[in-house]
This record gives sequence, structure tokens and C-alpha cells, in this order.
Amino acid sequence: MNWKIWKKKNDHKKKKTKTREWVDAIVFAVVAATIIRVFFIEAYTIPSGSMERSLLIGDFLFVSKVNYGARIPMTPVAFPFAHHTMPLTGTKAYWDGIQWKYHRLPGLSEIKRNDVVVFNLPVGDTVALENQEPSYYNLIRQSDWKTVNSQYTVNSRPVDKRENIIKRCIGIPGDVVAMKNGIVSINGKIDPLKNTGQMPYKIKLTTANVNLEVFRNLGFKVSEMQQLDGETYIANATSEMIQKLKPLDFVKSVELSVTPSTANDGDLFPLDPNRKWNVDNFGPVKIPAKGWTVKINSNTMPLYYRVIRTYEGNKVEQKGGVWYINNQPATTYTFKMNYYWMMGDNRHNSTDSRYWGFVPEDHVVGKALFIWMSFDADASFFHKIRWSRLFKSIN
Repeated sequence: MNWKIWKKKNDHKKKKTKTREWVDAIVFAVVAATIIRVFFIEAYTIPSGSMERSLLIGDFLFVSKVNYGARIPMTPVAFPFAHHTMPLTGTKAYWDGIQWKYHRLPGLSEIKRNDVVVFNLPVGDTVALENQEPSYYNLIRQSDWKTVNSQYTVNSRPVDKRENIIKRCIGIPGDVVAMKNGIVSINGKIDPLKNTGQMPYKIKLTTANVNLEVFRNLGFKVSEMQQLDGETYIANATSEMIQKLKPLDFVKSVELSVTPSTANDGDLFPLDPNRKWNVDNFGPVKIPAKGWTVKINSNTMPLYYRVIRTYEGNKVEQKGGVWYINNQPATTYTFKMNYYWMMGDNRHNSTDSRYWGFVPEDHVVGKALFIWMSFDADASFFHKIRWSRLFKSIN
């Protein structure tokens, strides 16, 4: 009898409508895809040439959140699959009324030197104002739109809603990084540019009567080569391309074309008038590590003011030649987070740590794994897909 009662009740159970089944399926798919995107792997597109020739414009990547540990969303209320703006309307795709503190799940490894890393653009939280206090520590929060280095238009979005940027990690916490005549050194040892990285070279030829198609066949972008005179060009190239070019009989000499050490670019980190640095000559700079204590004085504050104030959330001010942190006189400071030094492989076409300074660990999104698709917008219809780059690992 009990079985019949149970059977009878089950027979009268209301079935789901087709609409309800579709809604449940869509909700499940969105939730599952969001979990995968936030905690495991995410697709990313290369929008600029700052990593050429390692990565090309039109490359589509998969970025692992697992390698360094997935970052718990800091702005949890957001529209699924939209980063910071809605695709059609351009309005905000998130609500910043709820903000969670930075936390990261355990990862498979730490960030290593030469890893290709995706991270949130570390500008837009602050801009330097001129004609007030010294520019190296006069950094204030802005709520309106600003143009930074004439390349990125940004605002004071939450950290996890700022633009995603991809660069190579040159220095890890505790490293001392420097650059002289276009060559990077880490902890006093030269760190050569990867074979896929590019630098500008001055190329002198024996004659002006040279078919530039030879350069094209070696991988040069002929349209971007700058002609100084009939026999001299400035061109971006990898070390491998240069090694193939040098033996040619019409090549007289090839040398790096770098900015002289005496030149001052003016808008580079740390915006300190006492440090006249440029894109090819800077440092040495020690990268902050969690737990490292630095002495606070006129030499160190230009380098670490922004870290202490903006990234680590302290009130910092100077009164009568004395530095105060959270209203207390301070002669030292111990860092709460790890920081990194990121640079593009296309060294003279990259806005990177030479402009922003250190990248905090809470800005790190993940590690670039491999290219799953690559499109060449300038190629003909049948050659738009770069077949040789499909499923190519990134290193």
C-alpha cells in the first residue's frame, strides 16, 4: 500500500515546461562558464604590438588562473562575461558598492622571471599633478577620466576592473633591476632579451640601391623602417634577424640604436627630478618584497611613495622634513605585498614598468599559456589565419 501511495503522488508531480528547461540550462551554463573563467582559465586577445615578436596583434590566448592561484573577485557584483563595460552601451558592467579585500587561492607556482603575465593596468588609480608638491610623491586619487602617457584612457576603476595588460616579468620581489644602453641587468647580471624580443637597430648599407624585399624576407616590417639617409635605416629586429642580416654583402654595419644615457625622458617612473632616466637607461631599482623593510628618506621615497600610499592603503605625508605614515612619524616601512617589474619584448614600443613602476601582486590576473587562434587583419581572405601559431605555447 505504501508503494502505491508513493507511486500515485509521483504520477501527479508537475513536469517542467520547455521554457523552464531552457532557462535552467542557460543559468547552469552561465554559472559554470563564470566559475571556469574566474578560477581556472580565461581567453585573452593581444590588442597591441608591445610584445612583438613573442606575441602578435590578433593572437588569441588562454590565460591560466591556476598557475599563480586564482584571485577572488574584488568586485563580485558584475555582469557575466563583461570585463568593465557593456559591449553595446559602453556603460559600467559592474557595481562597485561592494568591494572585497584582496585574496588569492593557492597556486601551482610563484611568478618567475621571464614568465609572460597578464595583469591589470597599474595606472588610473592615481595621476601626478604638476605645479604643486614634488611630482614623485604628489599622487592623488582621481574619479574623472584621465589620459595617461597619451596611450591609455583610464579612470579610477576597481583593481580587477582595470584594463588587462600582458608583459614579460623581468624582475621578481627582492630583485635589483637596471638597464644600461638598452640591456637589462638583474642583480648585477646581464639578462639578454629573448630571441623573439625586438630592439631598434641602426643599419648602414654599402649602397642605396638595395631591394628592401630582402629585409621583408628576413622578417622586417619594411613599412615601419625609418630611413635616415640613402644608406642608413632604423628598424626593429630580433637578435636572430640581425644575425642573418649581418653577413649580407650590402650591409656595412649594424648596431643598437638606443637613447643616450644623458637624455632624460621626463615622464618615466619615478618622476623624480634627481633621477634622469630614459627607456634605455634606468635604475638600479630594488623591487619590494613582502616583509622587506626599507628606510624612509629623500632617496627612497620617490621610488616607494606610491607603493606605500596607493597600493598598500596608508596615509602618507611630509611635515617639516619628517615623513608620517598614518599620522605617526616613520623612519622605516615594511611592505605588505610582493611586487614585480614588467616589460614588453618590443622594448621601444611598450609602455610598461619604466612608466608605471612596480606591479602589485593583487593586480596579477594569470599566466599566459598558449595561443589557440591567430588572425592577421592585414592579410588576404585566405591567409587571415596564421596556421603556424595555432596552439603554440608561450614562453
